Amino acid sequence: MIRINQLKIKIDVHRKTVDLKPVIAQKLHIRENRISEYTILRRSVDARKKPDLYYVYTVSVSLDGIEEAAVVARLRDSAVTLADESEYRFPYRVSLEESRSINRPIIVGTGPAGLFCGYVLAMNGFRPILLERGEPVEDRIRTVEHYWNTGELNTESNIQFGEGGAGTFSDGKLNTLVKDKDGKNRAVLQIFVENGAEDTILYDYKAHLGTDCLVDVIRTMREKMKQHGADFSFGTKLTDLDVENGRLSGIHCLRTDADAASPTPVHMECQQLVIAIGHSARDTFPMLLSHGMDMEAKDFAVGVRIMHPQRLINLSQYGLEDPYELGSAPYKLVGKEQDGNNTYSFCMCPGGYVVNASSEPGRLAVNGMSYHRRDSSNANSALVMTVHKEQYPEGPLGGIAFQRQLEERAYLAASGRIPLSSLGDLYRDVKHSDYAYSCEEKIDRLFDGFTPCIKGLSEYTSLQGILPEELEHRLLDAIPYFDRMIHGFGHPKAVLAGIESRTSSPVRMNRDDDCRSNIRGIYPCGEGAGYAGGITSAAMDGIRVAEQIAAEIISRQSR
Repeated sequence: MIRINQLKIKIDVHRKTVDLKPVIAQKLHIRENRISEYTILRRSVDARKKPDLYYVYTVSVSLDGIEEAAVVARLRDSAVTLADESEYRFPYRVSLEESRSINRPIIVGTGPAGLFCGYVLAMNGFRPILLERGEPVEDRIRTVEHYWNTGELNTESNIQFGEGGAGTFSDGKLNTLVKDKDGKNRAVLQIFVENGAEDTILYDYKAHLGTDCLVDVIRTMREKMKQHGADFSFGTKLTDLDVENGRLSGIHCLRTDADAASPTPVHMECQQLVIAIGHSARDTFPMLLSHGMDMEAKDFAVGVRIMHPQRLINLSQYGLEDPYELGSAPYKLVGKEQDGNNTYSFCMCPGGYVVNASSEPGRLAVNGMSYHRRDSSNANSALVMTVHKEQYPEGPLGGIAFQRQLEERAYLAASGRIPLSSLGDLYRDVKHSDYAYSCEEKIDRLFDGFTPCIKGLSEYTSLQGILPEELEHRLLDAIPYFDRMIHGFGHPKAVLAGIESRTSSPVRMNRDDDCRSNIRGIYPCGEGAGYAGGITSAAMDGIRVAEQIAAEIISRQSR
């Protein structure tokens, strides 16, 4: 197998397909008929000479009738190398007969971590049981839309809780900074494709799924898992543990049935429990702590969402207001370091919506969401700042207390609706003197009639005082710097929404190299446990935990 890096092709934004075969043949100095097959491993966009845009590919190539090593040696090109494209394989499997005699692992939470942990276990014979406090994804969609339309919150099934996790109502980004030594990253993407996602996610540098696509993929994964022996119990919340001599022996839950007047207590024996509860299970963290689980506070980030016309971002990034085939342009911004801290963009949603992502009464949080086509008229992104654990109340759960305080302020700012403010109004409210932005006629034109795209009830008000004063000034200090990177970013008609407080878990559940908690039998997993930062990294962590669980089961069987 030959790998070619930095294969550059000029983009025709009106053309959807690119034939790489002649370009590969030219690069290798061979005839096209000698190429038996090629696979795109990566595709990114080079916009340094906009509006002249280029795709940059990494591909693997198999040749027919030619020795590949000889081709590579002859070229003496550092961009052309020999490569071994090995795929990830789950290392353990049990037969149907063997599976009947094992203790079935229980997974709490069906976000990416829990879902992928359960998926690889189910597909290899281990018949996991998955518990989810929220609803199946198809019911959850309706519940969330009802909340957006009416403000009536279901505290057990919402944007934070339910099948698919918080990432279901997001842009569905699939990029990660986690190193992928054994191919788990690509395995996650392949599982998505096997369950209905487009195969472009296997190679696009900033691949995404979108909420509408994620819903279908998650539902397909669930049905396939059930066919392979997995069981799902929705409306089932973990409430307590049985711990004897430092080892888990059972769990207690409350199960809500549609026909029941009140939740039903359920007790289950359990020797292996995956805690994949997500970053917003604020009522579960204290219960785990009460049993002596080793956990600690960790740094996280808070801020606001900012909205611009998507055409403004397209013009800045691609040199075109409408880049056709390329779709809505993303961006990533990092401000100047101030006292060891940065303000930066997070979870940018091209062609997206700002959504009410609350999960508790009297508290309000926002997030960003895109559909697969990314075709709204807005671009939005969180602008966030790191909050160090020394900056909020002491103790493992001090970060949760800090988040709640900010969310209560956001709730009160607009009586439970999403509080909005123009950027210009916030500068005036805070009386911040250092306000400069790009003043050009073409930028003003893009803001004519600008309307925020929002899911949930909203109201214009003052955002002053929702963030602590220090963070408020750090945010406004960064805006002029960002405006120099994207002309018009600091326009006074840009709209802010608060508050973005659920960027990551403020808690880490400590675990050993085998993913085990200090309570034997418990495996903390994913973003809520502090070991992931998005859909892909959470799914990868789920697979890693599944490996450890399967290894322990196999070890017990062989004794």
